[in-house]
Amino acid sequence: MPHTQHPIELLRFNTCGSVDDGKSTLIGRLLYDSKSLMEDQVEALEKSADITGGGQINLANLTDGLRAEREQGITIDVAYRYFATPKRKFIVADTPGHVQYTRNMVTGASSANLSIVLVDARQGVIEQTRRHTYIAALLGIPHLVIAVNKMDLVDWKVERFQEIRDEIEDFLPKLGGFHDVKFIPMSALNGDNVVDTSKHTPWYEGPCLLHHLENVHIASDWNFGTFRFPVQWVNRPNNPTDHSLHDFRGLSGQIASGIVRKGQQVVVLPAGIKTTVKDIWTYDGSLAEAFCPQSATLCLEHDIDISRGDMIVGLENLPGRASDFSARVCWMNQRPLQTGKKYFLKHTTQTVQAVVTAVENKINFDTLETMDAPGTLAMNDIGGIKIRTAKPLVFDGYQSNRLTGSFILIEQGTNLTVGAGMLAPPLEAVKPEYSDFAI
Repeated sequence: MPHTQHPIELLRFNTCGSVDDGKSTLIGRLLYDSKSLMEDQVEALEKSADITGGGQINLANLTDGLRAEREQGITIDVAYRYFATPKRKFIVADTPGHVQYTRNMVTGASSANLSIVLVDARQGVIEQTRRHTYIAALLGIPHLVIAVNKMDLVDWKVERFQEIRDEIEDFLPKLGGFHDVKFIPMSALNGDNVVDTSKHTPWYEGPCLLHHLENVHIASDWNFGTFRFPVQWVNRPNNPTDHSLHDFRGLSGQIASGIVRKGQQVVVLPAGIKTTVKDIWTYDGSLAEAFCPQSATLCLEHDIDISRGDMIVGLENLPGRASDFSARVCWMNQRPLQTGKKYFLKHTTQTVQAVVTAVENKINFDTLETMDAPGTLAMNDIGGIKIRTAKPLVFDGYQSNRLTGSFILIEQGTNLTVGAGMLAPPLEAVKPEYSDFAI
């Protein structure tokens, strides 16, 4: 019998900010003070040669695992850590602060529900603060925490905290996207307002960081209004001893958005064929309905020619279908983006050939304004481009659906991922009428 216990929610978040703002130390403090470390991890930290002159263990070493990171005292690669409290499970990505590692920050933040941007209370708002906040908004991360760190080094002055908060609130409206922003004064090194409330901030009435992470409302972050199901695999069990599955044909994948129910009418794209959902299978067996982000196998009423890369959608709010797109892209390769060069474009579960036909603009992170017609994009640049694909894609705008509105560009020959992109919403002119197709 399927279990009915409500699963514990999972929150994905990332930390970002400039070099030495205390990102790795903050995660180490979260893990250490929330008792989320194994005894051998604590012993290894305490016995390591990384003990500071003051006798404190170096909490940053919980995430900075590369030797170069420890030697230089900086974060280079994205480190993922997993921990849980009785209220919620967490996956945290510690992302680098150096400007040349912007691509790593984009990678770590791409699947996050919440982003923590650290600001050094002494340095205040700098270019990296604006860059990382902009990227968090661009990636559609709905929840933002501005962690004003190292408040102990400015004597916990409320005026300094308010000055930083006011400066950030001044440019946040330019970014859009965030519907939940929290400012928290803290000292990651000493643990103030991280897991426990600090006695040094009687003027601060908000929650400590862990309390906010445990209670921030994320259930409505998913798009439950429009059903999208990119087909990943045609499921034909090959078991000669079990004849009951001999004629089974299901379509497996992860529900990108929405809810699907038995008996629901759906459209198979790009063919535009209308059919009905006959059965829904998950790990828990046959279900009456399934919803994002569950993985499921759908059985359809009609025997339709469907393969990997096709998409099954609901009849309401149909996606766009086109070969020419406008998009924002973060360029990740040392070789600049070349217009006219062929790349592979991976979108949901399919990969097609694509050409970047134009580079329209680039973001100036000092002003958060767009610079027109730069001609190309260098590594870690973010800008607007035009793309043409070898065959039409079924897609949504990134802001309405992060899974069906995102893509990566892959360099042919090397198979390097060179760009991560976000599609603009489809124009009404390219939204096809699928309702004319039926069995």
